[in-house]
Amino acid sequence: MSNELELELLEKIAKLEKEILKLSGKTEKDEIPSFSYSKIKKEDLEQLFNLKRCFNKSIFNSWFDNILEIDSNIENFLNNLLEKERDYIQIYKEEDLKVKFISQIINFVDFKIGYEIRDFYEETLIYKTDRFIFNGTTDFLVSTGFERAEKPYFFIQEFKKGRDFSDPEPQLLAELIAGLELNNWQKIKGAYIIGAIWNFVILEKLGENSYCYYVSQNFDSTDILKLKYIYKNLLFIKNEIIKGVVK
Repeated sequence: MSNELELELLEKIAKLEKEILKLSGKTEKDEIPSFSYSKIKKEDLEQLFNLKRCFNKSIFNSWFDNILEIDSNIENFLNNLLEKERDYIQIYKEEDLKVKFISQIINFVDFKIGYEIRDFYEETLIYKTDRFIFNGTTDFLVSTGFERAEKPYFFIQEFKKGRDFSDPEPQLLAELIAGLELNNWQKIKGAYIIGAIWNFVILEKLGENSYCYYVSQNFDSTDILKLKYIYKNLLFIKNEIIKGVVK
């Protein structure tokens, strides 16, 4: 089923649930609120959770201080890509940026691991509790699954030119909370992108409905040294998934 058909079906189900509420004598105030990843705001998250930003950058040490080597093939690829796209990155529209630059990097990392794990674009993700529903499509995630994402491990959110379009941070956080809870984990990783700038994020569960999130320093993808670090950080995620999942 395509994402469009899936979203259409979800809308029909929501309408049907409203009709059932009316027939049961309940009002819309009794409904469980539903939030779309693409529209959720920081205020929404703060009303639902005890969510705070933490500033201990050492939590990124094992991730960023990895000893992965960049061989000559990767260096040549990154240098050539940046030489070709550097002047366009800041002016590209969302789909241009994704297709011509970001997906090139992701494809070179290659998150497709056998038939068990792969990367998904515009994948539907639903997380439902008795207090709220998160739903919608995610920009990018790495997950187990062949046809559909089953167990998400890593998210990248919003291939945007700037925050004026929409703020990717709360959107990513909502996806990370959904992924963490669906997997019953204590920590989960992701990243969001605003134009040339990448920020990596770690979400940590502190208790029931209580979370702390950490945001990395900026990684400017128009700087070849920073672009190499971005590549290594993504490759680290791939290796981490392989070590934890693939036998």
